[in-house]
Amino acid sequence: MERLPLDVVIDILSRLPVTTLVQSKLVCRAWRSIIQGSLLVNKHLSHMAENDPGIIFQSHWPVQNQYYFMDFNEGNKILKNISVSTNHANLVGSCNGLLCFFNSSGIYICNPLTKDSIELGKLSRKPGEAGSLEFGFSPTTKEYKLVEIVYKRKRPRVDPDLAASNSFQSEVQVLTLGDSCWKSLGTVPYRFMEQPSQVMVSGRLHWITQPGNNGMDTKFISFDLTTEQFQEVPKPDCGSSNKFFYELLVLQGHLSAATSDVGGGLEIWVMKEYNKKESWIKEYNIEGYLPKELRRLNARRPFPTSIFQAICSFKNGEILLEHKSKALILYDPIHDSYKDLMIEGAPNWFKMVVHVGSLVSI
Repeated sequence: MERLPLDVVIDILSRLPVTTLVQSKLVCRAWRSIIQGSLLVNKHLSHMAENDPGIIFQSHWPVQNQYYFMDFNEGNKILKNISVSTNHANLVGSCNGLLCFFNSSGIYICNPLTKDSIELGKLSRKPGEAGSLEFGFSPTTKEYKLVEIVYKRKRPRVDPDLAASNSFQSEVQVLTLGDSCWKSLGTVPYRFMEQPSQVMVSGRLHWITQPGNNGMDTKFISFDLTTEQFQEVPKPDCGSSNKFFYELLVLQGHLSAATSDVGGGLEIWVMKEYNKKESWIKEYNIEGYLPKELRRLNARRPFPTSIFQAICSFKNGEILLEHKSKALILYDPIHDSYKDLMIEGAPNWFKMVVHVGSLVSI
């Protein structure tokens, strides 16, 4: 290794798994310096982003708040137990290999594979107030940011110009990692639907708004982590049918939207060119399916009408689906076939987020 140019060494190391590189830091000081250096960290992250994503599981049952990682690039799909130094924490999401959690004591960010971690202050919302927390990265400023949205009911006669969308307005706070306090961005007239995982594309976080009391249509809203501005994103043009999109996700780096039909099927639309309405295409039309194990347990019940949610896609074209936080299915759109994904040691009830392992430190 000493006789090879540094760029060649970095290129070789950037293709190795994170766990191998973490162990290799113990070889000598020179290796430790290279592995912790920004050149390798950035190149390794770039290579990992080109591979199939992994999944972080947060167990809800039979053991609460146990965390596992599964790398779909490995031949054997084995759950790896990972230690996270937070008790009874809510998993917010994953960004560049970093996980974000929060509980009543504060906010925690860690790299579960390198064990690097940081503890931040508490959420700005008061006890009992509803809201959401998102975690993302600005590729322009190279900053990690937390975005907290607190929902408050509108008071009578307060800003009538905001009255159209629904009975809520949302207070927005942003915390840039490295800063000591939250920054208020004022209010926005949206309340967002809960999503199984945060959705970040082109340096922007994304949500679907809840429909208002007057039955107004939902909107796709983005938040630019560089400019810290909200913006409406054009929705797919579904012709005469009024589709209700209930989930946003990221498929192969593209913003995607899912809608279901009465039979439990799933349509997935993909925006091939970001923020271009005409680039939306209906890429997948997946029929209703119930995993065999759950079919056995639900034998006496009617076939469910709401079947699954899409999680991510893989380079071979398969899509990972999950059924009510209890079962996983691989869907092959080429052969229109389903495969129940049986993972030894997997929790019976879980939350999952898409995760790309990295060497990124905080």
